[in-house]
Amino acid sequence: MERRRVVITGVGSVNPLAHSMAESWPRLKAGASGIARISRFDPVELGLETHIAGEVKGFDPSDHMDARTARRMDRFGQFAVAAAGEAMRQSGLVVDDHNRDRIGVIFATGVGGLETIVNQENVRQNRGPKRVSPLSVPMLMPNAAAGNIGMRFGMRGLGMAVASACASSNDAIGMALAAIQLGWADAAVTGGAEAQVVPLAIAGFNQAGALATRFNETPERASRPFDKDRDGFVMSEMGTALVLETLENARRRGAPIWAELAGYGASMDAFHLTAPAPDGNGAVRAMRAALENAGIPPEEVDYISAHGTSTPINDPIETRAVKTVFGERAYRLPISSIKSMVGHSAGGCGALEAAALALSIAEGVVPPTINLETADPECDLDYVPNVGRAVEIRAGLSNVFGFGGHNSCVVLRRVED
Repeated sequence: MERRRVVITGVGSVNPLAHSMAESWPRLKAGASGIARISRFDPVELGLETHIAGEVKGFDPSDHMDARTARRMDRFGQFAVAAAGEAMRQSGLVVDDHNRDRIGVIFATGVGGLETIVNQENVRQNRGPKRVSPLSVPMLMPNAAAGNIGMRFGMRGLGMAVASACASSNDAIGMALAAIQLGWADAAVTGGAEAQVVPLAIAGFNQAGALATRFNETPERASRPFDKDRDGFVMSEMGTALVLETLENARRRGAPIWAELAGYGASMDAFHLTAPAPDGNGAVRAMRAALENAGIPPEEVDYISAHGTSTPINDPIETRAVKTVFGERAYRLPISSIKSMVGHSAGGCGALEAAALALSIAEGVVPPTINLETADPECDLDYVPNVGRAVEIRAGLSNVFGFGGHNSCVVLRRVED
């Protein structure tokens, strides 16, 4: 069976830089930072080692939905619905009785309604079980984002949640791609959302030694992928959505086409729950699988959106994996990590990175890796340091690798025929 071609016709995002992808994209290209001191609670008073994060500042859910609906959602669900709204408006895809059963929602999160879990357990402990909200389970469940998007816009096709730690968003995008290619749906809203900036999560990652602590006084300098002085990732929150549909349908209705979603590949390390395999073999297999699925040879890839977490362990292993896949050409490939600007949102990161890659392909420009000041000898590729760059991209690869040994990559390419 001939696979249907799938394109991205809408993108939307709520993230530490802005409350829309339209506002975020110029800031990404300019190398702006969304990292700041945590404002929603006092990290010093709580004894946390990390005082900074990529918060979505000033977000008002009533700008995107009615107040009653907002109260029935965890923060991660609110981000998801807001991002989906922007993506749907940009796409111009109208959901009606003729197509609603053929439009799916496949949306990701790493942990779901973590804030609801923490808050409602505090209620139970301090005020008793009778005071726990009857909405607590619908708010915390990981599939709440997909369900609320479906209800908000009226899609009735296949729907599911994907949770594979930091790989979640790319896996959701890959599943949505497969659903359209195989004819299970004609269009889908996909992406990911996370609202993990809560004391429990920060304390846990601090205990694991994974979060940045050295730059508490200069937050905008803290996320520094591939730099010798990096000391951990910066936790963030965000929601990003992409509208996918067949190329045929997008052209028929004159929709904007940002890029073609050409391929997806995934693998598992089977090595360790939190550490990647030292030789990067899982990342290598995922990248190769994505390129093979797309039918694109490595020499046609002109840019890599790196996982680039700013942790001592991830960045050199990802570098090693890129060299294995691309050989000597790896040294001539522009590679950058937007986590340097927006931090790491676990289940939400891949969707924003895929959306940014789509816009990079459409505009011929790639965002920089900021805070890359001192070269790490183990990270010796071209990471587009500090200043964005004009790059004509035939095809681009977006990497995300997660706890549990999950590796996930998507390939996007320019639509030329």
